[in-house]
Amino acid sequence: MVAKNLSVSFLIAGTIRHLLMLSTFAPYIRDRVEVSTPLNSWKRVLEGAHLHERGVDPYSGDMYHENPLILVTTNFLIKNLSPFIPGMFVLIDLLSALFIFGMARIVARELLGRQKKEQSTYAKGTEELQLRDEDEEIIPLYCTVAYLFNPYSILNCVGQTTTVFSNLLLSAFFYFMAKRKIIPAVAALVLETQRNFYPGVLIVPLAIHIYRQEGGCGRCRAIRSILLFILGLGIVNYGSYLVMNSWTFLDATYGFILNHRDLQPNIGLFWYFFTEMFDHFRDLFLWTFQINATVLYLIPLALKLRNEPLMLATVLAGLGAIFRSYPCVGDVAFYMSLLPMWKFGQKFMLHNFVVGCFFLITSVLGPVVWHLWIYSASANANFYFGVTLAFATAQIFLITDLLFAFIKREFCLKHGLSISKDGKETRMTLE
Repeated sequence: MVAKNLSVSFLIAGTIRHLLMLSTFAPYIRDRVEVSTPLNSWKRVLEGAHLHERGVDPYSGDMYHENPLILVTTNFLIKNLSPFIPGMFVLIDLLSALFIFGMARIVARELLGRQKKEQSTYAKGTEELQLRDEDEEIIPLYCTVAYLFNPYSILNCVGQTTTVFSNLLLSAFFYFMAKRKIIPAVAALVLETQRNFYPGVLIVPLAIHIYRQEGGCGRCRAIRSILLFILGLGIVNYGSYLVMNSWTFLDATYGFILNHRDLQPNIGLFWYFFTEMFDHFRDLFLWTFQINATVLYLIPLALKLRNEPLMLATVLAGLGAIFRSYPCVGDVAFYMSLLPMWKFGQKFMLHNFVVGCFFLITSVLGPVVWHLWIYSASANANFYFGVTLAFATAQIFLITDLLFAFIKREFCLKHGLSISKDGKETRMTLE
């Protein structure tokens, strides 16, 4: 039954994407700032391939910001398989969903196996917090459907952004991480980190997962995974240098992301802040924002979630999507598809309704305010930034709610749902 539902879901999702790509809405979607950014725009990819084909360095200006490997690949596709490119985006997006399904199935199976081993230590009356046998099939299906039919992932695919490639690499990384396959997991992470350095922090949950699951030799394998990641990143960047015979791509890719040189509005928080920023304060706040988007939460979260590295990876993926310099709805769609893996903490998630309303309202209000600002001239940048700020706030509420729910569930499994102090029932809160 699950296989049938899954097949139907893939068929419907692929059809929706294909029909939208053929519709008159496709050009409008590609031009939306919520979908396309200076970093992932397909128009910029076409421009870069055009310049490279004519012997002009695409990194000499401020138009192209993908890495040379994508430049060579897209140049080949445009020259030889141009009519099939829209279908390729659909297939890649469906393949990402397939990786998510495989990853969620492995995680659900391991969670159930661990629960059976630890069930004797659980407090009485906590049955509603425990996984059921049918969750082994339900959780993977929910995760897959959450990606296939998420409006953000559909818009990302129809917009033909290179974030589709990112979601494929990240989903492959999570799948191989769940399987504890070091080399393919590191390879996927290296390729994604080369085009956008924020996911590089995911090497930490991978190392922790390898360390925890491999017994006595786990430490050696964990260290090996980190060294392979560093070595692989160096090899890929050197390969990019050989392709271009120049290191200019580093400033056009990593430097462009780090310095946030393009202030085109998007769903993130950088663009408005640095539009208003005095130049002599720019470096200070630029480093503050970038540290917040990368390593600020890494150590405390790694210490707290050291026993659940996949939850750590989910939270880091979400935080990276919120605070990066050029976010888009495709980044949001990916980490949202991972949330059903942790559905057993639903009882403790207190802000679902508020978060859902925020997502719905901001998703509708964003294009409206953009039209009022850009086309009608009856609004200004403050209006659109207010919408993006509310959208980011909703995501922060979602991630923190998920994290607190996970911790509360772990505590209640050991100590029970009812906690007494001085003979009176008390309420547990996290501060």
